[in-house]
Amino acid sequence: MATVDWNALRNLAVEAMGTAYAPYSNFPVGVAGLVDDGRLVSGCNVENAAYGVTLCAECGMVSELQRTGGGRLVAVSCVNRDGEPLMPCGRCRQLLWEHGGPDCQVMTPLGVQSMSQVLPQAFGAHDLA
Repeated sequence: MATVDWNALRNLAVEAMGTAYAPYSNFPVGVAGLVDDGRLVSGCNVENAAYGVTLCAECGMVSELQRTGGGRLVAVSCVNRDGEPLMPCGRCRQLLWEHGGPDCQVMTPLGVQSMSQVLPQAFGAHDLA
């Protein structure tokens, strides 16, 4: 796998953030991921008046990952309205763990961290065995 182009990931995440539907929180979020086969996938948050069914940006990205052939996430960049790195919420950290695993790299406000750093002692498929 080639070196991660973090600028390209951030730019795609900013583009995705521009399509977010966030009329309630006014907090648009975009995310982009690099897949192990070189594809780029992205997503944006989609809010709902019934807050509990709001979709985080990472939900959209993982859906696109599956829709376009599956694979494993290698690197992820999540941004706020200013294009600054944004730490994924707890539910989304679990999604990233499931679809990227412990070595998936995430751009955080503190720099690049592995998912094993972002979600230590993660629950996963191995716990269901």
